[in-house]
Amino acid sequence: MISKNRLTPSGWAIIVLGVSALALGGCGRKGPLDLPPTANVAPGAAPSDTESERAAQPSVFNPTYGSEAAPAAPRGNKRPFLLDPLLGN
Repeated sequence: MISKNRLTPSGWAIIVLGVSALALGGCGRKGPLDLPPTANVAPGAAPSDTESERAAQPSVFNPTYGSEAAPAAPRGNKRPFLLDPLLGN
């Protein structure tokens, strides 16, 4: 008996894409690095940047920058959408 349990190129592509998605899914954890359990850290060590200084700096990664500014255009009338009855709006 000859069995055909070999993966096709599309099967390998699915496996490679799945593994790479899982591997990259854990990347980008936001926050400082974790210290080892044996590290001695002075309690209350604060970074030199304060919240107000960081909020004043323009940046692509700062969603609060410019939030005090007035909106650029007035809000328009609400237009109906196909899913409004389902969404309860």
